[in-house]
Amino acid sequence: MNQSPPDSEPREYPPPNRLRETVVGERPQERLERHGPAALSDTELLAMILRSGTRGQDVLTLASRLIAEAGSLAGLISWRAADFRKLKGIGPVKALQFVTVTEIARRIVLQQAGDTPLLNRADLVAIYLQPIVAGLVVEKFWVICLNRKNRLIKCVEVTSGTATAALAHPREVFRAAIRESASAVVCVHNHPSGDPAPSAPDTHVTRLLREAAKAVDIELIDHVIVGRTGADPIGRGYFSFREAGML
Repeated sequence: MNQSPPDSEPREYPPPNRLRETVVGERPQERLERHGPAALSDTELLAMILRSGTRGQDVLTLASRLIAEAGSLAGLISWRAADFRKLKGIGPVKALQFVTVTEIARRIVLQQAGDTPLLNRADLVAIYLQPIVAGLVVEKFWVICLNRKNRLIKCVEVTSGTATAALAHPREVFRAAIRESASAVVCVHNHPSGDPAPSAPDTHVTRLLREAAKAVDIELIDHVIVGRTGADPIGRGYFSFREAGML
């Protein structure tokens, strides 16, 4: 009489170690030394900052998880120390190091634009605001205060809202402009969805801003909505009310 073999427990195998499986000479540090940082992938660059993984999770796997959780390398810009610490293998010191690195990256991009960049076109405004809006999950509204030559005096955050709305009242916008002695302003807000197409409230507040600008004799150069190129059906990543003939 045949007897069935007793049930056996499924055998567990340790996860593969990507770093050990990488050919010697092709690991991130070695490639960085030979070819420079441009040769490394986003995952490899993060691995260089992490330096080590944790038990059961090598450094390349941990770096991949970071990017997956943030959605992209750019998504890490908006992370706080607590967000980094949610991942096993990242402690308080490493989390603060990451926050420091992302803040340095943000400041470098902003400083490259110059202390008083010319912001008289929607594309220039979108480029200037991109490192500020990157990774935001709520709408924010800014007024860019300009001098007579349309160069930046100050970028002021007027409101910060929910995931769907943060439109500002004209009173708040022009109070900031008057305080900074601005000759002109550009109003900007972001769409967390990435699609910069204007909504009905966006159009309504633009009309109010246009009328208020006339009343206080401060030129409203444009109202720009900043999104993401990949989520914009026309691939620009921003919408200009001025260019659309709606201002």
